[in-house]
Amino acid sequence: MKIGIDIDNVLSNFNEILLNDYLEHDKVLNNSGIIHKDEYIRKMFDWDVSYEQEYYKNNIERLASFFTPIEDSSKYINKLKNTGNEIYIISGRDNGEYSDPHNMTINWLKKYNIPYDRLILTNAYKHQEKADICNELGIDIMIDDSVNVCAKCSENNIECILFKTPYNKKEYRFNRLGSWKEIYDYITNKKVNVILDTDTYNECDDQFALSYLIKNQDKFNIEAITVAPYSHKTRNVSVPEGQELSYNEIFKICTWLNLDTTNKVFKGSMDYIQNGYNEDNDAVNKIIEVSLKNNKTYILGIGAITNIALAIKKEPRIIDKIEVIWLGGNQLDYKDNLEYNFRQDVDAVKIVFDSKVRLTILPCKEVISKLRIDINTLKENIGNKSELCNYLIDRFYNDGYHGIQEERVIWDISVIAYMINKNWFEKEVISCPNIKTDISYELTKDRHKITMIKDIDRNKVYEDLFEKLGGKYEVK
Repeated sequence: MKIGIDIDNVLSNFNEILLNDYLEHDKVLNNSGIIHKDEYIRKMFDWDVSYEQEYYKNNIERLASFFTPIEDSSKYINKLKNTGNEIYIISGRDNGEYSDPHNMTINWLKKYNIPYDRLILTNAYKHQEKADICNELGIDIMIDDSVNVCAKCSENNIECILFKTPYNKKEYRFNRLGSWKEIYDYITNKKVNVILDTDTYNECDDQFALSYLIKNQDKFNIEAITVAPYSHKTRNVSVPEGQELSYNEIFKICTWLNLDTTNKVFKGSMDYIQNGYNEDNDAVNKIIEVSLKNNKTYILGIGAITNIALAIKKEPRIIDKIEVIWLGGNQLDYKDNLEYNFRQDVDAVKIVFDSKVRLTILPCKEVISKLRIDINTLKENIGNKSELCNYLIDRFYNDGYHGIQEERVIWDISVIAYMINKNWFEKEVISCPNIKTDISYELTKDRHKITMIKDIDRNKVYEDLFEKLGGKYEVK
């Protein structure tokens, strides 16, 4: 989950320091004390407005040196980070009140051991700016003390936690929480909405991925499982035949794991966009329905990206309400993208890339290919743990399409693992590449941003997979 966090009055005791200083300074002025107790601190005292503004401007940087963290904020943000969430510190300190707000903030966060993936400073007096940043980053939950910021974020379908302060006590539109333990408990008990788009019978890795996803229902609200197209000309498997095989395979896995499939499994595209296919189907319609219903839905693509591209093409409104995590293509500097998921429907890839949807790519060659494993390791860890585990091992050994293999890459579990714990992955945000005629990437500098995975901690992924499937957690 992507968590946005404000600093002042959310991480720091800004109000406490400011109030104590104003009380002391008021004694020097006229000693009249607090006059308007229900107002914000800067309006509590009987000071001339222009005098207060000048005093605040001249003293806020001095006061900032006394800020300390709100109780347990560091503790629980570290716990959120360590359990795989992304932490974005988004603070309105870039408003001319500090001489070097960026370094001041970096040093403060470091001093008090507050981890983060990215620090963004905005203008505190421009609430829409922070909301736009949250929308661009795909923030799932924003934690802020400002009612105005929360209101603007909500307009962008971003869930907000309003950190309790005296000046927002009359606000009931948002979930008001007053401690970091409350925030931690709320976030860790919250499930992420996901749709898995899978060509399930194509190899063995989709069955592993589907099982892995279902075994993590404490983290995921599985809204739908949609069938991505696949075909094998050399093995005489057409797209409609592949759809039927995958559809039945999904029910087999779900039955073993007792997942209620009512209104959950949907057949998808019967051909590829690059072949002129542009028809409605149940999978595309379900993707659109779920995406429009929720504030945020993650579309986990582990096959050809046809269904996802058609959903975006048919209903562009979903672009701002989804994030696509797709296993496809190869490393940026690899000579081509002649990888199965990519080459099956290049036109679909182009639609998704050009749509400006929030997108994370897990490249196959040189990155996810590190998930190679042998059958003996599987047998040692999950062998005879369940009928499902034995079936997965059998499919690994002979998936029906690629012959008997004692070692292979279980590609598709990477997408599920990324959603479970992003600390297991190294990533970079890049300008979206163009796709050349030879379907290699052309690097760009000025297009919209996407996330590209650069590396994966293979052992962490397999340790977690084995644990969830009931194994010994030993990786070789």
